[in-house]
Amino acid sequence: MSDRTAQLKAFERLLTIMDELRVQCPWDKKQTMESLRHLTIEEVYELGDAILDNDLDEVKKELGDVLLHIVFYSKIGSETKDFDIADVCHSICDKLVDRHPHIYGDVEVKDEEEVTRNWEQLKLKEGKKSVLEGVPKSLPSMVKANRIQDKVAGVGFDWEKPEQVFEKVEEELAELKEEIAAGDTDRIESEFGDVLFSMVNYARFLKVNPENALERTNKKFIKRFQYLEEKSAALQKPLKDMTLSEMDVFWEEAKKL
Repeated sequence: MSDRTAQLKAFERLLTIMDELRVQCPWDKKQTMESLRHLTIEEVYELGDAILDNDLDEVKKELGDVLLHIVFYSKIGSETKDFDIADVCHSICDKLVDRHPHIYGDVEVKDEEEVTRNWEQLKLKEGKKSVLEGVPKSLPSMVKANRIQDKVAGVGFDWEKPEQVFEKVEEELAELKEEIAAGDTDRIESEFGDVLFSMVNYARFLKVNPENALERTNKKFIKRFQYLEEKSAALQKPLKDMTLSEMDVFWEEAKKL
């Protein structure tokens, strides 16, 4: 591992390269915050994939891509004289110090949950009118549900036991079943959303990240289905010509791999 001097030197190298690219590269010169936005989102998702795959070499590379974007935005900000990378660093440092009075002040906490509660209360003292203001509107719905529940739990709006949350899941499932029987599409969608929201909440009580859990299942399904496709190709028999029973044989094989 590098020492602090080497780390700072590496960061300075990145800043210098960014300065050079912004002046000399036609593509880099053309970019704006708006044009970079969708690329940044893509890079963060790629980092998430690498983390789920536990591919640490890929995590390192994707972290570099995300860091490049942070430096890129800061460079653009410096050109408009709104902020630069130093302002970005000082901003987050000031926030961390202010929100960790148990480290940089005289506040005492007994556990992680108390730290979270203090964090949300400090944000309200900073002028936020709602603890939910910090939840980005453009987050994917499942991630957003998880963050909403984390936020409100931080100020004490929460269930006491996992068993209570599971009872809520069962209650929502029963309501969904009733609406399915009634055949009202709009009500079915509403109740289905309630089921998902309560399942996300239950995942939180089980210390499971619902987004990670679903993505693991996605990856598992993809691998098994691709195994099925490989067997279909080996038999020179398209999947559309196979019966479900035939496909199920290979599916069970894939589950054992």
